[in-house]
Amino acid sequence: MWLVGLLVYLVAVFHRSSLAVAGLAATERFDISASQLATFTMLQLLVYAGMQIPVGLLVDRFGSRSVLLTGLVLMTLAQGGFALAHSYPAALVARVFVGMGDAMTFICVLRLVATWFPARRIPFFTQLTGTLGQLGAVLAAVPMTWALGHLGWTKAYLLAASLGVALAVAVLLVLHDSPTTRHLRGPTLSFAQVRHSLASSWAHPGTRLGFWMHFSTQFSATALSLLWGYPFFVKGEHQSSATAGLLLTLMVLAVMAAGPTLGWLVGAHPWHRSTMVLVIVSSIVTVWTVVLTWPGHAPTWLLVVLVVVVGIGGPASMIGFDVGRTSNPHERLASASGIINQGGFVASLVLVIVIGVVLDWRTPGGGSDYTPSAFRWAMSTQYFIWALGLTQVVRYRVRTRRVVDRDELEGIARGA
Repeated sequence: MWLVGLLVYLVAVFHRSSLAVAGLAATERFDISASQLATFTMLQLLVYAGMQIPVGLLVDRFGSRSVLLTGLVLMTLAQGGFALAHSYPAALVARVFVGMGDAMTFICVLRLVATWFPARRIPFFTQLTGTLGQLGAVLAAVPMTWALGHLGWTKAYLLAASLGVALAVAVLLVLHDSPTTRHLRGPTLSFAQVRHSLASSWAHPGTRLGFWMHFSTQFSATALSLLWGYPFFVKGEHQSSATAGLLLTLMVLAVMAAGPTLGWLVGAHPWHRSTMVLVIVSSIVTVWTVVLTWPGHAPTWLLVVLVVVVGIGGPASMIGFDVGRTSNPHERLASASGIINQGGFVASLVLVIVIGVVLDWRTPGGGSDYTPSAFRWAMSTQYFIWALGLTQVVRYRVRTRRVVDRDELEGIARGA
């Protein structure tokens, strides 16, 4: 059960990341500017972030199997439409539906893990799901680069879409919502109940701390892996296409390697979770500063350090979910997780758009002939997002600790 769900999530990550190495090809195919190219990822991230809470409610109501199959069908059809699209509007519509299908995968797989595994194994397989799912981004780097270069746009994306057909058959034949039933249905929720749950979750400073942790850690890696990494390495740092693809692959491998390590650290040192986030984000800021201020083109070894350190920000964002888990009662975990999951994708959405706008502003004559100077201007916009995120993390960790201290004192008083 877990393997089938994991494969669907892996394909979702592949579809999500497939545009990262196709950005330059997309500007030529659709004759678009950097801002228009950024709109692809903007819409996809907007749809993904906006659907997190509704998808959680759908899974509670209709079960993982039905929602996961719906998401897989949407992604398959949308990626096929993207392969055949020749106009910019048609391609935009396709990416919107890719985002919708993508949004329906991870939460479903987490629900399967919680249903099929004993309680003591759930944390391990949750982390393993997120880690192994990133192999989809590896497949979207080097293999997709090869496919675009040798097969062309249409065949490469049709081949990518075909993965969903085989997996849909596997979901239909194999997947069950629980060990006792194929379809698991939950009770309906009224609008008032949903609104109260979301309001109560957001009111707790621990949920807000988790949101800003997720906001601060993820966006740099997401912007590079989904869209701007390949153009930045090729145009901004004059790396070859093969090297750019390998750098993106290395970033994904860093994500996979860091996930279990951070999971162990969080479990061993739960009182230092916000400190871990502050250290990781500060490291990301430092390495980016060295790259952007390096005279001329940054050496390849420095770009390797960049993608490794930036990649760690991906699993670091998961620390926000752990803070939300320990700050909310069980009946509010889904709503709290949905709120927190929006943080990093909102930041990524803003960054993707701003980079495109700045590249158009700083590129003489427009088009995709971006200069290293234009990329330095564009990538420097990250500092504004980091400043906001770090300020809020420090602010809400103080408030969260006050609430924890107050609850402990009240507990002692009740015990006395």
